[in-house]
Amino acid sequence: MTSSPLPRILRRRGEPGYPTFLELFFDVTYIFMLSRIAAGFADDLTVRGAAQAAVLLLAAWWVWVLTAWLTDLFNPRLPLIQATVLLVMFGTLVMAIAVPRAFGEYGWLFVAAYFGIHVVRDAVLIPGTRVNRAIQARSVRVFFWFVVTATPWAAGVFVAGWLRVALWGFAVLLDLGSARIGWPTPRLGRTELASQIFTGSHLSERHRQIFVIALGELILTVGLGLSANGLRTPEYAACAVAFTSGILLLRLYYHRVRQLLAPPGLTTVERVRSGTSTSYTHLVMVAGVLLTSTSLSLVIDQPLGPTPAAWTAVTLGGPALFLLGSCLFDVVLTGRPLWSRALGVVALGALAPAVALLPPLGVLAVANLVLLVVLVAESVAPRSRLVGVPHG
Repeated sequence: MTSSPLPRILRRRGEPGYPTFLELFFDVTYIFMLSRIAAGFADDLTVRGAAQAAVLLLAAWWVWVLTAWLTDLFNPRLPLIQATVLLVMFGTLVMAIAVPRAFGEYGWLFVAAYFGIHVVRDAVLIPGTRVNRAIQARSVRVFFWFVVTATPWAAGVFVAGWLRVALWGFAVLLDLGSARIGWPTPRLGRTELASQIFTGSHLSERHRQIFVIALGELILTVGLGLSANGLRTPEYAACAVAFTSGILLLRLYYHRVRQLLAPPGLTTVERVRSGTSTSYTHLVMVAGVLLTSTSLSLVIDQPLGPTPAAWTAVTLGGPALFLLGSCLFDVVLTGRPLWSRALGVVALGALAPAVALLPPLGVLAVANLVLLVVLVAESVAPRSRLVGVPHG
């Protein structure tokens, strides 16, 4: 790529790709972050509540993605990189603290923490890669787009309601969208989307870990819900069905990931285009788990009785969003969706009117049944029909 010397902080090719304990420690923060977002949405099951939760999740995800890429591109065992990860972790914790009132009086704190994370990261990476202009340009491009989106982020602090949602939503979509097109920057161009800059094994393992973290938040929701609502038979039943939801999501995720992320798939993930796409498809899957967690807290709180339409939407929508994300994951690595999961999304949508008269626990049981049917169908189908060939 260049004859310039490689920066000392860069991860060397051929180094072990497994994540470090510090990266696992960083991910633990997201149990708290995701639980705050899910709890906030459960308290405000409206269109605006959904939009606010989506903006907060996208911002939290962008921080996680940049940190995963940080420890993928740069040496995670270097004290400077470790200190950077710890500072980012603290900033993420502050963001999570501000989440319940991020669209109220704590908007400034959420944005300040978000800004601080970017500033710390770029203050380390840009000077640290100065001996190699081509590599330094990557960090400069990311910083340029941070400056671009800083205006709507900051402006949102001084307004309220839907206007703040719109400004922050626009800003965070620019954050994620700029990466998808290689951060085009004046005089520096953009990062070539076909270039191989990631470590496939490391990035794939990081995605698996954040998915497990999301499931950890789901289990936390189940446990807290049961302990807060007493140990009566309906709550026990709701807890059992809710726990089954977590098992099904876990089995569906690993059943497919294990097939797709064989060596050819790992090589594909190393490229900029498919590497970023893999991160974004995992965002959709994690969002599905988070929406499922929201529905579980509602069902455990009131397993019997009439089911409000909004409860039905989140109870069926969580599994549907997860299946959609896994379909997109297939498209990224194989060029086509897994039709059993696409049909699962259709089935969940078609069942929504039919389950309107069921109690919340019944709606959750139906959602689990659809997931179980998809899992069984994939388990008994010939492997050749399920495993696509990763494209180049």
